[in-house]
Amino acid sequence: MTPSLPTPSAHRGRTAPRRQRLACLALALTLAWPIGPRAQSTAPAPETAPGPSLRLPALGESASDEFNLSAEKRLGEQIMRDIRRDPDYLDDPALLEYLQSIWQPLVKASKARGDIGADSIMLFPYESFLVRDRSVNAFALPGGYVGVHLGLIAMTASRDELASVLAHELSHITQRHIARSVVASSRASTLGIAATILAVLAASRASSVDGANAAIMGGQAAMAQAQLNFSRDMEREADRNGIALMSNAGFAPAGMAAMFEKLDQANRLNDNGSFPYLRSHPLTTERIGEARQRIDTLASTGTAGGTPLLHTLMQARARVLMDTSTTALRRLQALDARCALPELTLADRLASCYSAALASVQLRELPRADAALRSAQALMAQSPGGAAGTAAAGHALAQLAVQVALGRGDAAQARQALAGAAPVEAAGSSRADLLLQAQVALADGSPQALRQSSEALQTWVADHRQDATAWLALSQAASRQGQRLQAVRAEAESQAALGDLRGAVDRLRAGQQMARGATAGADFIEASVIDARLRSLLAEKRELQSANQRRGGGGGAAPDQ
Repeated sequence: MTPSLPTPSAHRGRTAPRRQRLACLALALTLAWPIGPRAQSTAPAPETAPGPSLRLPALGESASDEFNLSAEKRLGEQIMRDIRRDPDYLDDPALLEYLQSIWQPLVKASKARGDIGADSIMLFPYESFLVRDRSVNAFALPGGYVGVHLGLIAMTASRDELASVLAHELSHITQRHIARSVVASSRASTLGIAATILAVLAASRASSVDGANAAIMGGQAAMAQAQLNFSRDMEREADRNGIALMSNAGFAPAGMAAMFEKLDQANRLNDNGSFPYLRSHPLTTERIGEARQRIDTLASTGTAGGTPLLHTLMQARARVLMDTSTTALRRLQALDARCALPELTLADRLASCYSAALASVQLRELPRADAALRSAQALMAQSPGGAAGTAAAGHALAQLAVQVALGRGDAAQARQALAGAAPVEAAGSSRADLLLQAQVALADGSPQALRQSSEALQTWVADHRQDATAWLALSQAASRQGQRLQAVRAEAESQAALGDLRGAVDRLRAGQQMARGATAGADFIEASVIDARLRSLLAEKRELQSANQRRGGGGGAAPDQ
């Protein structure tokens, strides 16, 4: 919505000075400038790939000329550079890997449907990420990014419910809603400028400052209402496209209706359903009804939603990580008393044990974490072998066992637990296991373990250059092996992946000084890589500074020479 701006104060006299009427007109023009959409509401989406046969245009194509994919990509990258440096940006490998297991089938299905075109595939990363926040929310950003609050994962009862939210946000991207919002806002602003100018001129001729104020406020209200109407239409569109998308990806469409019902229950105390025309989203009851109508015409085509036990554990993990205050952790730690309650379901008891164990790890109370973990492992042993997601849930418990052992400083026990968590042996394996392997190698300190971990990490970052956590782990492993230049370069790459170009440049320059001061045995290949990477980052930094200057954001610091 358009932000509130100060309006001219009413003139006490019967006539207004000419300069005051001109000030009113200037303010009217200010109010009519296009206002960008909220980042957490909508996001743009790529165009449909052209095919050999005749097709209808994608819904977002009309905005492609005025806010094209390249501009969207640059804006998204700029936003993500700030987000990745925010303390609430969370890279929890286990939880992020679970989120990706839901996100990637949706992206694949969107490509198969033609919602994601070949042009946007080359430009957008289509990346989902975690935000440490208790609120129930997810949001789409320009350039193919979707953020998920931990509070959302904590309140969903199934993968299907979480998939419904991700499908909705992905639809905001694929239907290019930010681009369309910019275009719609520009058109509404043009009409608003004309109407406000005419109204202000008419009021000035009548020497009525009150009339000028009323004209300005009326124009502002009309533009705000137009934005609300367009936002509601986009939300309905994302709902319709999202429920079809999740069905194509193998999730149960009923998950969307169930998610809307949860939102309705959560908001019922604070929302009586009044004033629907002042809302940026349709009424939840309306969305529930539309979702239910579509359930009968859609069917899940796969098994993407069939891991309830794993979802239960990840739900518990999100509850612990979303609030790490001592009070919240103590409350979750006390759930270990529920592990042995026979009246609870196996899933509820398992979640209670997992929450208590992880909360105890966060509180550094490792004996209590061990006890809760043993209870969880005993419950897992009671789970029927054919139960959906049993193997995946067992793997998640093994990863937690590694985390507990590392917290206790027991490298041997951590290595043994890692063996039960399917240790990483080749590229393309679980990222969470890869990073656990690196932690175990650092705790163990043996040359063989460090070398194996470094090789696995080097293979991983070759294909995932934006993985800051993996680069940092590689830096630590290289440093422990005495590979100073490789450690410095990996640390620089980690900072670059987080958007800290200045820090990355500083580290690479330190690497250059190391290489120049080295004598025999210097790694000349690594030194050459540092030189080339430094030139690349300096060029990127200058380009960003030039872009900021063109946008009027100020020159900032002078580019490095």
